[in-house]
Amino acid sequence: MDLAGPKIVDLQIEELLGPLNEFEQKHAPERVQAAGRLELLRERPRVAILGSRKASSDGLQRARKLASILVQHRVVVVSGLALGIDTAAHTETIRLGGDTVAVLGTPLDQVNPPSNRALQECICREHLAVSQFFVGDTMQKHNFVLRNRTMALIADASVIVEAGEGSGSLSHGWEALRLGRPLFLMRSLIDQKELTWPAEMLDYGARILANEEDLLSKLAPKRIRFVDHVPF
Repeated sequence: MDLAGPKIVDLQIEELLGPLNEFEQKHAPERVQAAGRLELLRERPRVAILGSRKASSDGLQRARKLASILVQHRVVVVSGLALGIDTAAHTETIRLGGDTVAVLGTPLDQVNPPSNRALQECICREHLAVSQFFVGDTMQKHNFVLRNRTMALIADASVIVEAGEGSGSLSHGWEALRLGRPLFLMRSLIDQKELTWPAEMLDYGARILANEEDLLSKLAPKRIRFVDHVPF
């Protein structure tokens, strides 16, 4: 990425998110780098949309539909800039004039996947990108697990749209549950009998997402204006 573009700032995590409790501090990075509008993490509720990189057409459609509902309610959409569900969530939010936060598994001067270069540059300029990996660091596979923990910390609630048994999204889901943050699973996941992880997460407090009120009611109620229910 062109470092002459959006300004990259170095922050302590509590400068970005405010004071953290002992559970939040456990897996939180001490410092992060960010480019874009820091106010997106300070003014409105935030929901993470996440899921498979190799998403089905139905999964992509569900991610876009959820993003559009969140935009209607002025909720900031958080995702990880990966292929598939993440890209659909970011791009639909931007297309509809909403605000999005990308939590990266790479330093801000690197792009993964390369096909999302233009999207990452747009988010750094007009929205917000955050990384716990600093400019000049080497990208490593384990970074994306750490990124998922940080994304769960940044989001007020999370929704897994589509994910297989080995999906990296599961590390985000378990971290959200550990933090006591609302975690929702699309109902279509429950119908996939070959998957064992949805039942396990439901046992630990995850919820099935039936309609938008299920999710919006868990956010700051004074900031949300409810419209007619939209089933998923």
